[in-house]
Amino acid sequence: MLQENNNCVIDTEMRDIMGKSVYIAEKPSVAQEFAKALHVNFTRKDGYLEGGDHIVTWCVGHLVTMSYPDAYDPNLKRWSFDTLPFIPKEFKYEVIPAVAKQFNIVKDILTRDDVEYIYVCTDSGREGEYIYRLVDSMAHVTGKEKRRVWIDSQTEEEILRGIREAKPLSEYDSLSDAAYLRAQEDYLMGINFSRALSLKFSNVVQRYLGMDRCVIAVGRVMTCVLGIIVKREREIREFVKTPFYRLVANVGEEGQTFDAEWKAVKGTKYFESPLLYKENGFKERPAAEQLLAELKAGEPEAVAQAVERKKEKKQPPMLYNLAELQNDCSSFFKISPSDTLKIVQELYEKKLVTYPRTDARVLSTAVAKEIGRNISGLKNFQPVAEFAQGAMESGTYKGIAKTKYVNDKQITDHYAIIPTGQGFGALRSLAPTALKVYEIICRRFLSIFYPAAEYQKVAMTLSKNGEKLFANFKYLINDGYLKVAANSFSKKKDDVKYSPEFIARLAKIKKGDKLSVQGIDIKEGETSPPKRYNSGSLILTMENAGQFIEDEALREQIKGAGIGTSATRDGIITKLEKNKYISLNKKTQIVTPTFLGEIIYDIVYYSINGLLRADLTASWEKGLEGVAEGQISKQEYTDKMTTFVTKYTNLVKQIQNQNGITGVFDKTKVFYAKGGGAQKKETRATARTGAKAEKNADTQ
Repeated sequence: MLQENNNCVIDTEMRDIMGKSVYIAEKPSVAQEFAKALHVNFTRKDGYLEGGDHIVTWCVGHLVTMSYPDAYDPNLKRWSFDTLPFIPKEFKYEVIPAVAKQFNIVKDILTRDDVEYIYVCTDSGREGEYIYRLVDSMAHVTGKEKRRVWIDSQTEEEILRGIREAKPLSEYDSLSDAAYLRAQEDYLMGINFSRALSLKFSNVVQRYLGMDRCVIAVGRVMTCVLGIIVKREREIREFVKTPFYRLVANVGEEGQTFDAEWKAVKGTKYFESPLLYKENGFKERPAAEQLLAELKAGEPEAVAQAVERKKEKKQPPMLYNLAELQNDCSSFFKISPSDTLKIVQELYEKKLVTYPRTDARVLSTAVAKEIGRNISGLKNFQPVAEFAQGAMESGTYKGIAKTKYVNDKQITDHYAIIPTGQGFGALRSLAPTALKVYEIICRRFLSIFYPAAEYQKVAMTLSKNGEKLFANFKYLINDGYLKVAANSFSKKKDDVKYSPEFIARLAKIKKGDKLSVQGIDIKEGETSPPKRYNSGSLILTMENAGQFIEDEALREQIKGAGIGTSATRDGIITKLEKNKYISLNKKTQIVTPTFLGEIIYDIVYYSINGLLRADLTASWEKGLEGVAEGQISKQEYTDKMTTFVTKYTNLVKQIQNQNGITGVFDKTKVFYAKGGGAQKKETRATARTGAKAEKNADTQ
């Protein structure tokens, strides 16, 4: 039990044993926050802090990694089909040379005779669990009582709560199993598939592109995301624009007008006519001109056949998870998902926001009970101070637990990203963009304590010369949460489209009234191709992989599973860019494939096309969730994984027509003809040794 005594937090149970407690964090900055929270007079030593019965130490990210195949057998350094598939019975691990010094420091501390308790304080998630477990295994730590600290922010109260309520590390064994399996899966697919495809196709690609060397790097998640990007690019290329012609009437009262669009509905002359592109447009202009002449005949007025008025409410959006925040930051600030994660991680480490690597968009019941502290603290942040004050005065936060914004069932590891209401001393040290990111998190959070925005909607059906015109528009009557959500750095939007006088007159329009038609015009348009992904929308697409699954039963089965995790998705985009498989425009954040990326796509499509299927990749992730939750055994998942790797590695070995694939490359080549020289230079730049290529296959 933890209690405070002379500003020092002392575990009274440990006092009886006189053993020391070790707190091991994922990085030095986090370790420092734990040291501050403990209020112990620490002495700084090489790689750790020690004071009284407490020792605080840290990793520097990963200290241990999986060994390359040549660690099992030197002969495996040479790539050969004879040694594939490579599936070791037991996986080997090794200390990363660059951080060997810190590993040895940590190892010595964890195995000290005077250490009784180990508090695992790495990030509260699958990857954080993996980081510690690798160290624990490599250091051969035995005979200690190990406890897991699971926290949602780095405030002192939360750190002390995490230590006080720390559970035995063994309760997280299933999460550890999932972490190990994820790494092993990515390792096996990366090693076997990259080697097999390189052995089979690299010479073909090398000759085709005039490269010095070529290694084909693929992976469970990375290749699937490449597939999403390439498929979208090809949809855009293959899209044929279709022109269409709409008729729009300008209807109004004394200088204020609104648009009413013609549609062919049942009972009218052009209903289901072959001349139509859709119900509101013609394929050819002459047909539209014929109708225009018909509509212009007679008096310039239309009769209101139906007027429907109703109020519409727009509820505050759900809270931010990492993917939603990355998407908004890509749109608002034109920064990459990796940059967003760096910023929000900084905000977390400065105690300004809660844990960033989360998929949840709701609060937990426990947090909801204490949420007033978070709100009240924001009275110290000037851009939202008045809204924090308003939320406190209204008292709406007291009933937040009964709303959709609180749902324990939608939370796995952590609740949504919200401001802690603390850490304001760090605001001065934030870069301008980081400050804006903090602001949008605060505004999204405070919005849920304000009422919905309310609009008046008007739907009007007009009749003229036997044809129907439709007008639909809405105007804001109560801004509700919108005043909270309006960012200080955004340009103010003028939502007032109609004058108060016009709205008042509009409210009096009833069935049978005649309205003046100021004019009718033909509006020419054309269908639009799908939009390219930007880095933010790509992250959301990865999160919502179920949208690609046509089978309804399967879609429901893997509901909630995505491609990668909140902690790894930005890294996948970075790897694809590093491998020169995609291009990311720094100014617009638009993502497009490179010629090399399309070549890799085609190679995988004609060999291991399962790697391109979002549903399969999402089902793997769903399986890992099942392992973490204890629903799927480690052995069951391992068997499935090794069977898949063995099957498709052997399939690649049997391919005999690899030279014929250049005809497929030719179909794409024409789209890169103008930049051929640059592409060749780019593909040469991606040549690398086998080991480096394997490193750039999935490790996520």
